[in-house]
Amino acid sequence: MLLKRTELPPLDAVSHLCGLQAQEPQEPFAGLWSRLRGFQPEALSDLLTGRQVVRTHLMRRTVHLVTAVDVLAWRARHNAMLRQRVLGVYRRELAGVDLDELAAAGREVLADGEPRSMAQLARAVADRWPEPGTRPLGEMLVAGVLPMVQLPPRGVWRQKAGVRNALVSSWLGREIDPLPTEDGSDPVGQELVRRYLAAYGPAATADVRAWSGLAGLPGAVAALRGELVTFRDERGRELLDLPDAPRPDPETPAPVRFLPAFDNAILGYDDRTRIIDDADRGLSVAGARVVLVDGRVAATWDVETEAGTGTGTGTGSGKGIKKTEETLDTVVVTPLRAFSRSERAEVAEEGEQLAVFLSDGESARVRVGREV
Repeated sequence: MLLKRTELPPLDAVSHLCGLQAQEPQEPFAGLWSRLRGFQPEALSDLLTGRQVVRTHLMRRTVHLVTAVDVLAWRARHNAMLRQRVLGVYRRELAGVDLDELAAAGREVLADGEPRSMAQLARAVADRWPEPGTRPLGEMLVAGVLPMVQLPPRGVWRQKAGVRNALVSSWLGREIDPLPTEDGSDPVGQELVRRYLAAYGPAATADVRAWSGLAGLPGAVAALRGELVTFRDERGRELLDLPDAPRPDPETPAPVRFLPAFDNAILGYDDRTRIIDDADRGLSVAGARVVLVDGRVAATWDVETEAGTGTGTGTGSGKGIKKTEETLDTVVVTPLRAFSRSERAEVAEEGEQLAVFLSDGESARVRVGREV
């Protein structure tokens, strides 16, 4: 959805994109603005408060904004990976903790239906497991052993709020779907691969692994081979795709697009050279917001907020959300290479529209700097 803005409703867009990475609560709004024609941020906020989309730890153990339907269908397939990724950080601290018992204790605490911060939940079970400390216990509870969501107002447009966690079953009114009886074909994995390729294909199995955090989904890919088409990239890697997926001609012009931090158009691949130069790859994991020029990362962007009581930069971490009539937002673009005159003009034009969106129509200020 980066070659041409679409008319999809926001819920359908979140579903098509297989979710949006969202540990920075306001970033998904910019991601959808760059993809949807006439996107109104309140529409996404309403989906959050209306429990049609949720914020939850899922792919790669990062917080994603996904549809309620998808978290119910996909969470069980991610359970083992989520536990292992938390253990990868806290294995020593959690060495003496039975994780099934920890999950049961956490559910008992949450049985009253009250949302809790990670620290509150960890402290509630710490008398039983005093050795690990609250951080390892909390991380395992909210990101590993319990299917949980982060409740609004966190993630609502221009709202700043701490994290309050609740069980998926409590918030959505039903338990997550159990994994089907294992026969090696991995039906949930198959659906993950189909959905990923529909949004991001053609792609290699290594790309699927990088996006999901799961171990390549070999059973799913093997079961799907008969319905997929294959290609070879410049390095000789096998690429998979759906037979009817759009594959634009390489010469198709790509308009300037402003992507938010951690957008899956970049992080959703193991081989990111298709969209970002190796020299700039570090930007993709550092939380930099990037600008695509002719389909490739060519600049970074941020927002400067001046005057009044507005503070901070841009949409990340709730910064820049306190607005007064005196506040002026400026989208600041820092090129990573020299721009032609026409590229600079197109970047400035798209940046003006982004400034209008981020400032609720109060500013159309953009500043395009020189190559760093």
